[in-house]
Amino acid sequence: MNTRQLHELAQQLRVDSVRAAAAAESGHPTSSMSAADLMAVLLANHLRYDFERPAHPANDRFVLSKGHASPLLYAAYKAAGAINETELLTFRKLGSRLEGHPTPRRLPWVETATGSLGQGLPVGVGIALAGKRLDHTGYRVWVLCGDSELAEGSIWEAAEHAGYEHLDNLIVIADINRLGQRGPTRHGHDLDAYARRFKAFGWHTVEVDGHDVDAVERAFAEAESTTGQPTVVLARTLKGKGVAAVQDREGMHGKPLPDAEEAVTELGGVRDLRVEVQSPPAARMLHAVQGGHLDLPRYDIGDEVPTRDAYGQALAALGHARGDVVAIDGEVGDSTRAEFFHKEHPERYFECYIAEQLMVGVAVGMAARGWVPYASTFAAFLTRAHDFIRMASISGAGINLVGSHAGCAIGEDGPSQMGLEDLAMMRTVYDSTVLYPCDANQTARLVAATAGLEGVRYLRTSRGKMPVIYGPTEEFPIGGSKVLRASAEDRLTLVAAGVTLHEALKAADALAGQGISVRVIDLYSVKPVDRATLREAAERTGCLLTVEDHREEGGLGDAVLDAFTDGRPVPRLVRLAVRTMPGSATPAEQLHAAGIDAESIAAAARLLVEEAVVR
Repeated sequence: MNTRQLHELAQQLRVDSVRAAAAAESGHPTSSMSAADLMAVLLANHLRYDFERPAHPANDRFVLSKGHASPLLYAAYKAAGAINETELLTFRKLGSRLEGHPTPRRLPWVETATGSLGQGLPVGVGIALAGKRLDHTGYRVWVLCGDSELAEGSIWEAAEHAGYEHLDNLIVIADINRLGQRGPTRHGHDLDAYARRFKAFGWHTVEVDGHDVDAVERAFAEAESTTGQPTVVLARTLKGKGVAAVQDREGMHGKPLPDAEEAVTELGGVRDLRVEVQSPPAARMLHAVQGGHLDLPRYDIGDEVPTRDAYGQALAALGHARGDVVAIDGEVGDSTRAEFFHKEHPERYFECYIAEQLMVGVAVGMAARGWVPYASTFAAFLTRAHDFIRMASISGAGINLVGSHAGCAIGEDGPSQMGLEDLAMMRTVYDSTVLYPCDANQTARLVAATAGLEGVRYLRTSRGKMPVIYGPTEEFPIGGSKVLRASAEDRLTLVAAGVTLHEALKAADALAGQGISVRVIDLYSVKPVDRATLREAAERTGCLLTVEDHREEGGLGDAVLDAFTDGRPVPRLVRLAVRTMPGSATPAEQLHAAGIDAESIAAAARLLVEEAVVR
């Protein structure tokens, strides 16, 4: 398009943003209006995209990091012919695909859910890494950021990594409109302040008047021709551009314009321009999933193996069977054992360093391109990335997260390294799968199983050696459990997983020697939980005693309660969990101090049996 046509298209995008928000009686039209010229130039002259084939391997990818500017995105979809006028005006209404913030669950052209600011660029880095090192199809990744979100640390985690990886297929468009939600942003219209930061991380920077379509055209062309480094186009814009009542004025964020009809008139009226978006170049098929035989590691019963070791070895084996599996680590690969994958599949291993938000964002970006990521770090450190995990669920992203060094059983390192909240955090994530294996063969099987699941999957691994109690051919269905001790004389049921499962078995054996028979359940699938087995145990023994190397709130005990949420009688439930603040001590001392070792379990069981006799 030429200058006049681009100006008209930008005005149409503004008008349609105003109209959509007016129809919804809510939304962020002023944040959309500031970026309308940027979007017009991108859509008409630079984006290579087949809207009829959103999965086309050579399509450019566009991420609206400032997700509240969704009216602009939907106006662009209308201009491209992907949606019509009627659908545009369903914005934010019940049942509409056009939600307040865009999600790929509803719209096939959306790469990732946004709206929690600071996430679009980390995800964009993941997509760009996939394009550069895995897909090799030459697509570009365009990320539209707002200036408010440039205060987020996750933005700079991603910016540094993009510069380090020389991602010249990544172009950020920064809409510097000066105004945030409550007033001016930190740097206002000081483009140089932002440029200095990006340059420090190895970016090529272009400063431009974001409302001069010819200047924007030149800036985008310069970005496309830059090699060896990512580019950021820093565009000086005005919030609410084109309507005097709201332009560059505070207090106009996140609300429809005061007089939408007057604003539309001021912007030149309703238009119905159509854009012929450039088609992507022909491309080979993306990575085909290899159909090789899966040869999982096998461990002998009685061996002592850390489950983290089994994770790394199983992941390396899975990488041979499936060419779409990638590993992402947070600079602890020697501890998580992701290094085993790295040694055998270096081309599919991605080091994100100590930047857990970036790590999860990269995983989401790679999943958006069809890869199956396994991202690993200490369980405790995943809490830093909880918002990214939450947004991954909103996206419907298929990612695997692995948290090692879980619980106080890690020993002398102390509480800063102990994942004691991770099960609760991951159980609350929508449609998540949460697994906690107790031995090496179980771990290997669950690693393989998670590759075929949907949604967010979490595998909790342990640092210390644990005895192998299952054979290598044992099956572990998701949502299942294993009953390891059972008899008609059982007085109560011990429910445990991971480290405490072995303590529960020791306790059961000690109790048996004292004439007290107890049932033992290995609840390796914490979510979904095995309701049938837990209900049967409750009916037969009357009391469930849960034991977990985790805080009491939200962990194994609460997972057990999920088996009784349909109106069934809740059995007597007693919980043993980590209720104190651990210090430094040996693993055995830690478990004893927390009251979750075999001795403590046996003592609690005896007390419960005695109380039952008295009653």
